[in-house]
Amino acid sequence: MVFLGLGLLAVFGEPLFIIIGGAAFACFHFVLHISPATVFTDFYRLTSMPVFVAIPLFIFSGYLLADSRVPEKMLRLTNALLGWLPGGLPLVALIGCSIFTAFTGASAITIVAIGTLLYPAFMKDNYPEHFTLGLLTTCGSLGTLFMPCLPLILYGVIASQQTPLNVEDMFVAGLIPGVLLVILMWIYTLFFGAKHPRPGSKRQGFKWSEVIAATMDIAWELPLPFFIIGGILGGLFSAPEAASIAAAYVLIVEMFINRDMDVRKLIDVIRRSMIMNGSILIIVGMALGLTDAFVTLSVPEKIFSLICSHVTSKYTFLLMLNIFLLFVGMMMDIFSACAIVVPIIVPIAARYNIDPVHLGIVFLANLELGFITPPVGMSLFISSIKFNKSFPTILKSVIPFFIVLVIGLILITYIPDLSLYLLKFTSHKGLIDPTDLL
Repeated sequence: MVFLGLGLLAVFGEPLFIIIGGAAFACFHFVLHISPATVFTDFYRLTSMPVFVAIPLFIFSGYLLADSRVPEKMLRLTNALLGWLPGGLPLVALIGCSIFTAFTGASAITIVAIGTLLYPAFMKDNYPEHFTLGLLTTCGSLGTLFMPCLPLILYGVIASQQTPLNVEDMFVAGLIPGVLLVILMWIYTLFFGAKHPRPGSKRQGFKWSEVIAATMDIAWELPLPFFIIGGILGGLFSAPEAASIAAAYVLIVEMFINRDMDVRKLIDVIRRSMIMNGSILIIVGMALGLTDAFVTLSVPEKIFSLICSHVTSKYTFLLMLNIFLLFVGMMMDIFSACAIVVPIIVPIAARYNIDPVHLGIVFLANLELGFITPPVGMSLFISSIKFNKSFPTILKSVIPFFIVLVIGLILITYIPDLSLYLLKFTSHKGLIDPTDLL
């Protein structure tokens, strides 16, 4: 009856942490006959993890960047550097959105901040509206695989409860797959541009004066991604230390140097950051309690035994996993999916000798597709509202880009070295020695 009641609560739209927490308490009390206080022990264990400090700090940094003039300045520089290339404007959108999502951790923020600026530029350059809508809706999620994106950290934190894994490994592993997806999307935009000429459109020329002016405009913010990424890969600091540096640096630059942030806006940024962080913390904490109950009940082992009786091939399992994760992405947001699904699939995938880091990249690549698949696809709803278009119009526009991302997902799934190659040059701490790459 308790689990039936929880199911009804889920149907009526009660908050996810109540459903997960209720299931965890019910498992401990009614099934295992153990004190439900174990859930709070798991919650404390989560908050005491040093790497978890990185999450609120990166969230804070992302909101600060989103509320400043960084989106406009970043697009100006990207356009000056790349706008003259064939398919230059789509490439500007792909790279700009990827970088911005990597730091904000949310495709919705990227669509609002970047899409609003790029949509008029695409219309002015005579791109078809359905192409523009599809591209801007889709590329909002591309930064999910680039450090220091929040889902990478979240997967690392949760998976580390099941298997030895550090967040820095996830940061390194996402680089090549992330670049691959951007390149595949760019190739499609080139193909589309060749097949659908735009009368009256003119490709801009490369101007050093504009590059220099755009660089000077973003001079204070430009070193940040190189400093953070280079520092992590070079072993100068860990993910929590990088998050602390990023938060302090962005706050000082935007509030005291560029003066894009006043006290009122800062208070609002802190409020929204705390809401986001609290939402993630309580969901993940309750999910760890439920995971503890599942492990005690040997749920992963039972699922593996059931699967193993029908699936013996690692590659068949990966195919089934992708199909399953696509449905997960259709029904859950990426943070909920990390909290609920990761603890179950990590031990099962390990039985098929699938590296947990590779599994994480496959998992997140699938969840990228979830941003643009109904019924939950957040990017679809945000674009529909932001661009004042009907939901079916947005959905139809993303279909070609969805197919391109599926092709990328297949490559990432069945070529593990795309995720694991750079890890061959890492130390036991998961950090790259640059001299090993020479």
